[in-house]
Amino acid sequence: MTGNAGKTPPPRLVKCPACGRDVPWLPQSRYRPFCSERCRNTDLGAWASGAYRIPQSGPSEDGEEWESKREG
Repeated sequence: MTGNAGKTPPPRLVKCPACGRDVPWLPQSRYRPFCSERCRNTDLGAWASGAYRIPQSGPSEDGEEWESKREG
């Protein structure tokens, strides 16, 4: 038998999405998945400024492509 009986496993580590630092995935990790308030706010600012966007693959903004597909 091994000597690990009754011991809790080490916490799972995730990478901070902003800076890449290891962050333990624990309830005590206040800003998870971020490592700090600074990284969390940096990410929030990127969302607010529109830095994260899904590329448009549908009709163009003026709607011309959409109209031609509907008619044809």
